[in-house]
Amino acid sequence: MSDKFNKTYLGIELGSTRIKAVLLGEDFKPLASGSHTWENEYKNGYWTYSMDDVWTGLKSCYADLKKNVQDQYGITLRKVDAMGVSGMMHGYLPFDKDGNQLAEFRTWRNTTTAQAADELTELFGFNVPQRWSISHLRQAILNGEEHVKDIDMITTLAGYVHYRLTGERVMGVGEASGMFPIDSETIDYDAAMIEKFEELTKDFPWNIRDILPKVLPAGASAGTLSFSGAKLLDDEGDLEAGIPMCAPEGDAGTGMVATNAVAARSGNVSAGTSIFSMVVLEKMLSKVYTEIDMVTTPSGKPVAMVHCNNCTSDMNAWVNLFKETLGLMGHDVDMGELFTKLYLKSLEGDPDCGGVTVYNYMSGEPITGFTEGRPVIVRSHEKPFTLANFLRAHLYSTLASLAAGMEILENEKVAIDRLMGHGGLFKTPGVGQKYLAAATNSAVWVMETAGEGGPYGMALLAAYLKNNEKVLEDFLADDVFADTPGTKLEPLTADIAGFRDYLRRFLKGLEVEKAAVETL
Repeated sequence: MSDKFNKTYLGIELGSTRIKAVLLGEDFKPLASGSHTWENEYKNGYWTYSMDDVWTGLKSCYADLKKNVQDQYGITLRKVDAMGVSGMMHGYLPFDKDGNQLAEFRTWRNTTTAQAADELTELFGFNVPQRWSISHLRQAILNGEEHVKDIDMITTLAGYVHYRLTGERVMGVGEASGMFPIDSETIDYDAAMIEKFEELTKDFPWNIRDILPKVLPAGASAGTLSFSGAKLLDDEGDLEAGIPMCAPEGDAGTGMVATNAVAARSGNVSAGTSIFSMVVLEKMLSKVYTEIDMVTTPSGKPVAMVHCNNCTSDMNAWVNLFKETLGLMGHDVDMGELFTKLYLKSLEGDPDCGGVTVYNYMSGEPITGFTEGRPVIVRSHEKPFTLANFLRAHLYSTLASLAAGMEILENEKVAIDRLMGHGGLFKTPGVGQKYLAAATNSAVWVMETAGEGGPYGMALLAAYLKNNEKVLEDFLADDVFADTPGTKLEPLTADIAGFRDYLRRFLKGLEVEKAAVETL
């Protein structure tokens, strides 16, 4: 066997549009990857994925990884030193005592829990967002849903997959902090808030403490891969049972790890189907903000999170339209090349996008008060309508709602020494990074791993399970990222001014988006 495989670590992440696996070697560098494309569906009033698609996708993703290992190294992948699973954050998956799923998987994308989220925010004196598991549970109670009385376990997508692979009902603290508020001192659910919720649900046959997963910090053992779990991943039966597994995490936590943004005064922006910023705090904010989610790093440090449901989906739809148009002219273009050329073309646009304003709301956007979305383009009739301005406006729109939320942290005097960008928006060098720097008025770093943060971050958490002599932030800084290449980009004065002009138009024109939702 190749020396590269003396020690290996596997991370699998179930993202919004792809399930991806990354295998790391002893030096914590990627050896191989695998992927499977999937998409959510709108069913019975909820954005969801079927559990059949979860397992089909995981098998396909793992088979792709296994094939790539065989093709590149001539090795049949049978075991790794540690592994872990992550998934799109939070949401709601309830099960009864026999393991039967009681309701459709309600993803982070749903905006159906406003009543519950507002009630719990007032009850706890703590911002509880709509996508959190506890909001979905409370809303199901308020809706009088029959399944609630039969609940034995609620979990997230990552937690459910981990449970099926190991039999353990556990959760990494970062993802757990999006199920129910966490006390960073105890690395557990906030005891006072648990008591308040117990009183609220005293007429049900379950206790909230019992149906939530056990909370674990990074580096803690979360069980081992079972024989049945190995079979769920590898149909061919080559994958061996007994592999140590770290706690499951959400894609917010894995993004922080993948960008070395887990220490105080560091932050990252993850941009793909959704977009969110995570800033590790030195101290708590002065008051409760409904635009700011208080979560934690995978080791339990407090984090201020600005989460927006909409990012690149509308831009992706337009790129597909351009591809279809080129097809009419007889040109079969590579999608990766097309994305790159269009992103680069946007750099020729005016700093304020020439009066073009885009609302990229494919779904609701709680941060600006929308429960539904309609993509809208508005432009000035007084300025030339160019492809570059059109594209730049679309890319600005991916950051606009986030920028509105980030202004709160600026007003709170939250210090950020390092802001990292990762995810699909940053795959084309110098484009998304330039616009994020303008939107946040700060320097932005992007590392070579920027395009594939999540599964890479999960693989690093698996590696930390076996290398946890240091605290997580020191392990990442000293052992993983000390020599990792990256680029730093300072914002340009003209870009800052241009983005602020765009943002003013965007916020002022939200009434246009509101009218579109109400009438179309």
